[in-house]
Amino acid sequence: MPDSVATPDLLADLIARARKAGADAADAMLVESAGLSATRRLGKLEKVERAEGLDLGLRVFIGRRQAIVATGDLTSASLERLVENALAIARAVPEDRYAGLADADQIARDLPELDLDDGQEPSAEALADLAAAAEDAALAHPRITNSEGAEAGWSRSRTTLVASNGFAGSTARSSHSLSAAVIASANGAMERDYDFATVIRAQDLPDPAAVGRRAAERAARRLNPRKVKSQSLPVVLDPRVAGGIVRHLASAISGPAVARGTTFLKDKLGERIFPAGVTIVDQPLRPNGLRSRAFDAEGIAAAPRKLIDDGVLTTWLLDCAAARQLGLETTGHAARGVSSPPAPAPSNAWFEPGAISPEDLIAEIKEGIYVVEMLGMGINYVTGDYSRGAAGFWIQDGALGWPVSEITIAGNLTEMFQRLTAADDLEFRYGIDAPTLRIDGMTVAGQ
Repeated sequence: MPDSVATPDLLADLIARARKAGADAADAMLVESAGLSATRRLGKLEKVERAEGLDLGLRVFIGRRQAIVATGDLTSASLERLVENALAIARAVPEDRYAGLADADQIARDLPELDLDDGQEPSAEALADLAAAAEDAALAHPRITNSEGAEAGWSRSRTTLVASNGFAGSTARSSHSLSAAVIASANGAMERDYDFATVIRAQDLPDPAAVGRRAAERAARRLNPRKVKSQSLPVVLDPRVAGGIVRHLASAISGPAVARGTTFLKDKLGERIFPAGVTIVDQPLRPNGLRSRAFDAEGIAAAPRKLIDDGVLTTWLLDCAAARQLGLETTGHAARGVSSPPAPAPSNAWFEPGAISPEDLIAEIKEGIYVVEMLGMGINYVTGDYSRGAAGFWIQDGALGWPVSEITIAGNLTEMFQRLTAADDLEFRYGIDAPTLRIDGMTVAGQ
């Protein structure tokens, strides 16, 4: 990563320039980033890439008029133009009566240290070795005939936010990743699959050979898929797609959607929308969490909360603007980039595990579908109607059978939430996580 320029003093000076030039309030965000990756395909090192970035965003307010401008040039002349452009835009845009910084008494004062940067920067050679080990393991499988490649990567970023309401905070974050994607063949038919891992600390990366083997085994298992007849069936979601249920919930309880009335959950706060016993957690302070944060994009202290408690919807996801519109307090869920205004987003969120193993969850099913891949985004958040392409495996007499593809699973999220059963196999892999989930009574459209 380039030498840090993300000092509070630099951003405070930029805000002071904006205030002097006519802004009533302002904040500034600076993101410094660096990354390195190595890709290997079919036994050869295909590419090594390194990237570094420096991006600054300035948000200014004139009354309730808001403007955001961004640059990668931190020279004094460039910052002067940045201020001028921001103010010119703010004077031209219409008022937004809900726009504005957090009040001074809302901002975080004591920020916990979350230790999200392990301080390790691997060499290109080390990354190439990881990618090689993953691909070699995948290519050793007898059904694997081609490879889309294996890639190992590292990145580090530092985000600093300073605002005229008195907030100043900075977060450094590292990321280590490994992936492999391969193609299996049999009798002229081909299927693709993958495996990957992303972690904060290098020491938490899985064995690269295990990543390659899982990619190969998944691809081979999907060979010679069949179609199924359209019918109503129980559907079981593999953990790598089950987190989508948590994402759909987060979208449906996002403050702006609630304020506009464009979500099927707009009138459900305080009501039981999942079965009794279901808990869904948002935990921004989780150690080594992929989406951990001590503060949100408006300088509000992050705090854990249960989105769903014993099946009951307990909260919306709010930033300051949505909270003002709804007459509530922000929940500290604002997220943003340097060139965009804040919008609510979950941190580390997960569906708490149930008390039944995945095997026992499946054992109760005479006929059903086990889904390992979802395609498309056919979700209407106004009505809750849900329809997505899928692929996976047929369940017959409580066991996984032959692969299936070219199917669509459909239902309504209101009913799907109520018919969920969770297994006990939760793992924290994606930032938004869930164990194996069973949903009874879904429509499966096939041939």
